Amino acid sequence: MSKYRNFLIGSALAALTASPALAEKYGIGRPALPEEVAAWDHDISPDGTGLPVGSGSVEDGEAIFSENCAICHGEFAEGVDNWPKLAGGDGTLADKDPLKTVGSYWPYLSTVYDYVRRSMPFGAAQTMSDDDVYAITAYILYSNYIVEDDFVLSNENFLDVEMPNAGGFIVDDRETAEASFWTEPCMKDCKEGEVKITMRATVLNVTPEEEGAAEEAPAEPAAPVEEAKAEEPAAEPVVEEAAALDPELVKDGEKVFKKCKACHQVGEGAQNKTGPMLNGVVGGPVAVIEDFKYSKGMKEFGDSGETWTDENLAAFLSKPKDFIAKTKMSFVGLKKEKDIAAVTEYLKSVSQ
Repeated sequence: MSKYRNFLIGSALAALTASPALAEKYGIGRPALPEEVAAWDHDISPDGTGLPVGSGSVEDGEAIFSENCAICHGEFAEGVDNWPKLAGGDGTLADKDPLKTVGSYWPYLSTVYDYVRRSMPFGAAQTMSDDDVYAITAYILYSNYIVEDDFVLSNENFLDVEMPNAGGFIVDDRETAEASFWTEPCMKDCKEGEVKITMRATVLNVTPEEEGAAEEAPAEPAAPVEEAKAEEPAAEPVVEEAAALDPELVKDGEKVFKKCKACHQVGEGAQNKTGPMLNGVVGGPVAVIEDFKYSKGMKEFGDSGETWTDENLAAFLSKPKDFIAKTKMSFVGLKKEKDIAAVTEYLKSVSQ
């Protein structure tokens, strides 16, 4: 009973302090001062009203995003586990299961800036400077191919950015256009009889499984694994390639590979994660790592006899889904040729 009484008292106090008139009547609290209201008023409108003065570059945004946002949203804004994807989804809005991201769905850039500034990073909201928020917003735009890598976003050019789905929304006029045939909604005991599950959630994986439901078995290793390994280049060319490695490029590639570590491992003790381990990938056959379930497209590419040449690897790292249709690789790709060259050199160093 005491817990319930305390709840009622707390609710009453909250109601009193929320109403200046009641607060004055009962002598509890006071009206908020204009400067106190302003401290919470962070609204930024689509027309730019409320934008602070400042700027931030894609280059700075990449580093800030990696440090503060990538743990949930991925190094390439591709999302981690069930955390939201911020990039990708081009042309999917008409699909049965559309991917709604900043690039594919959001109509106003102000929403991005406002939300990041107000609520991010998770657990440390409103700790970033306005310039850092500009930089993160610029990097999210870049991850969606909306701006180039040398772009600098500021309050002065903010409204010049054209969002791909800006024309995809209409004014909600249902209160007038549909009011004539509205009926009073049922709010209590609306469902008669037994409640049954008639459909299953396909995205969130939240519908309870029936007991004994069979799980999808992992794909069998590709049959020609051993044969493919036997057909790899002889030891002499590999030794020559290893001797030609550029130590500085390998070092740079190790830094770039930090963006890949969420899904891939290399080196001693490397194991499959969300993606396969990548020891020996350069020059090796495609889709042959045991105990990893590759996408159908990747399997078909490997079964065709293709190997991870420098050219194939560069094309895949640049735009994975363009190079191999329906690959499970979710990130949008490395955009700088120097980063692709560096990470390839680093992978060569673990491929010997």
